[in-house]
Amino acid sequence: MAVDELDTRILRLLLEQPRTSVREYARLLGVARGTLQARLDRLERDGVVTGTAPSLSPAALGHPVLAFVHIEVTQGHLDDVGDALAAVPEIMEAFSITGGGDLLTRVVARDNAHLEDVIQTLISLPGVVRTRTEVALRERVPHRVLPLVESIGRAAAK
Repeated sequence: MAVDELDTRILRLLLEQPRTSVREYARLLGVARGTLQARLDRLERDGVVTGTAPSLSPAALGHPVLAFVHIEVTQGHLDDVGDALAAVPEIMEAFSITGGGDLLTRVVARDNAHLEDVIQTLISLPGVVRTRTEVALRERVPHRVLPLVESIGRAAAK
């Protein structure tokens, strides 16, 4: 989908001021409320804006350990293992991948012992052959989308 300069400005506000009203967004951007609402509706319909939920911190919820667990799966069992991963609350995300392993998961834990328990749970899932775990030491670049949005907006303005 094409994102123009106004879309970019709208997305920036959504990311920087998520609790602001549509009326206030329209005022800040200098556009009619109806125009802004139509743009927001299109961005949601096209899948650019996928939610409005607050961003929660697993660390603040008592799970400061972050690890990436690569999972190798028996051939033909990828969907089954993927479905089983959804039942493990410490799995924040899971992706099918190329390279070493079949799945990559982002896992949080209370401490290293809890991480070991989660890994043991993963190893015991039917279809899991082996796992490889990498523990994150420090976040260097937090999850972000705004630099990408701004880059797309600059390209659209050219």
